[in-house]
Amino acid sequence: MTSRAEYCVIACAEAWRDNGEVLASPMGLIPSFGARLARRTFSPDLLLTDGEALLVGLDGEPEGWLPYRRHLTMVTGGKRHVMMGASQIDRYGNQNISCIGDWERPTRQLLGVRGAPVNTLNNPVSYWIPKHSPRVFVERVDMISGVGYDHAVGPYHRLPRVVTDLAVLDFESPGHAMRLASVHPGVTVDEVRAATGFDLVIGDDVPYTREPTAEELRLIREVVDPRGLRDREVAPR
Repeated sequence: MTSRAEYCVIACAEAWRDNGEVLASPMGLIPSFGARLARRTFSPDLLLTDGEALLVGLDGEPEGWLPYRRHLTMVTGGKRHVMMGASQIDRYGNQNISCIGDWERPTRQLLGVRGAPVNTLNNPVSYWIPKHSPRVFVERVDMISGVGYDHAVGPYHRLPRVVTDLAVLDFESPGHAMRLASVHPGVTVDEVRAATGFDLVIGDDVPYTREPTAEELRLIREVVDPRGLRDREVAPR
């Protein structure tokens, strides 16, 4: 039986389908497993990094050198696809990881803006949100860190998908408002609607997130994550 975490790994891996030779920059366990699964299956040209200065292969062996200046060239030229987190995200994909409340006097200080503006304006950015709730999916973010479609400029801005523990969402709708693309098996559309703080674009027939193949399940369980760490981010259901 496929676990909820395994559906999330598959959904994250699909973010990098047909990306070609771009640098995958996953942040978090589930996105990392997704990127490695994509590289082993349908996106063999994907580039993986050790997070410092090396490009690495499937088993972590060095494949190339990626000094910071070359990394920045990829970042600013659309040759990287990041999967980030979000403390808040709104209907147009504006993301907040900086603060909660008025930015002049916030009630909570978070990570800070960091590289989110550069990421979202200069290369594709997807999001991984392990707990889908109205506290994260808000009508208006308290501060824009990552730039959404209603504030975007530049040729490389693209937000392919948002993956959560409940569903997959994208912006394939008129005006680029967030759309419910699929629900994970065992989840209903009403559950996703109730966990979202704004009105999603929802079609008449929302599909389920695709099933992993037998080989993909084997890779997840025996190669990509043999220790079962995926269940730390998404509890079995």
